[in-house]
Amino acid sequence: MAYVGLLYVGAVLFLNGVMLLGKADPKSIGVFNIFVGSLQVITPTVLIVASLADPVTILSASGIYLFGFTYLYVGIGLLGEFDTSGVGWFSLFVAIMALGYSYANFQLLGDSPFGVIWLYWSFLWLLFFLLLGLKREKLTRYTGWVAAIEGWVTAAIPSFLIMTGNWRNPTATALVLAVFGVVVFAALWVVTSGAWSPRGFRWGPRAMPTPH
Repeated sequence: MAYVGLLYVGAVLFLNGVMLLGKADPKSIGVFNIFVGSLQVITPTVLIVASLADPVTILSASGIYLFGFTYLYVGIGLLGEFDTSGVGWFSLFVAIMALGYSYANFQLLGDSPFGVIWLYWSFLWLLFFLLLGLKREKLTRYTGWVAAIEGWVTAAIPSFLIMTGNWRNPTATALVLAVFGVVVFAALWVVTSGAWSPRGFRWGPRAMPTPH
């Protein structure tokens, strides 16, 4: 059940990235954030209630709430055109907690690929904090690309591979993910930094970069 939700995490990250790149209307993306946010709150609740005697399942499911609350927060903020500072500072909390979940996957759950994936998520939510909480507007394009890429690499593709029984060779997978993340996001920074000047990101279409 959790991996079904992960598939739609991939979709919402991709759409949020597209929105930050100025290619989609914020309010229309906000609706989908609420859909996925609701799913990511219901799913861990069901998993935890069904596994009260299994601390490993509870630990794994508890991290899903970080995504659910983020997407609900973003969706409501987009529809209401609220200031982004609240969700930005919540993103800092998520970025820090994601480091803990990365450690848990490496050391307690023996799942090195998702240990690396949680590091991806920590980096992305740190970017959300800088962009939305501290208003570092020059990060808009970079964050949009990172979110769109992570939607596929950390969520949609892994969930599909897991559900089809093709998620294998964890050590090699973790290594490939780590190398891909470092190389691609470093190259992306070189390509995007200083090459684009957004007008800033606040809830509402009037403050979004002009689509091009």
